Amino acid sequence: MHLNREQIMEIIPHRDPFLLIDEVLDMEVGKKILAVKHVREDEYYFKGHFPDEPVMPGVLIVETLAQAGAVAVLSMPEYKGKTAYFGGIKNAKFRQKVRPGDELRLEVALDRMRSRAGTGHCVAYLGDKVACQCEILFAIG
Repeated sequence: MHLNREQIMEIIPHRDPFLLIDEVLDMEVGKKILAVKHVREDEYYFKGHFPDEPVMPGVLIVETLAQAGAVAVLSMPEYKGKTAYFGGIKNAKFRQKVRPGDELRLEVALDRMRSRAGTGHCVAYLGDKVACQCEILFAIG
């Protein structure tokens, strides 16, 4: 299942400048998702992080992964129109710098789902190298 930005905005409430994922390449609703973030040179945060060596902030890489996971969860009929909120982040590791012009491949596998909460295992790749990995905890509201 392929989704563009307009279709993503029908599922999650994020909007520019905070809608961070650009497209969904594949998704198994409620189970896993493969999405992409095209890191553009004109991203607002590069002006200050860092002017002489622009690097995507780690917290925004994690947010990008969380948005991808939210698409997979909020595509489930029972959660349509809801919002997925961060409940926690565990074991975040940052292994590669993400720079303007990079394509960040986002993979999220939802591990445990309860009625209004769950966890997901997240990995962001630059090519075949892991840029970031973490576990996210979320609540549906």
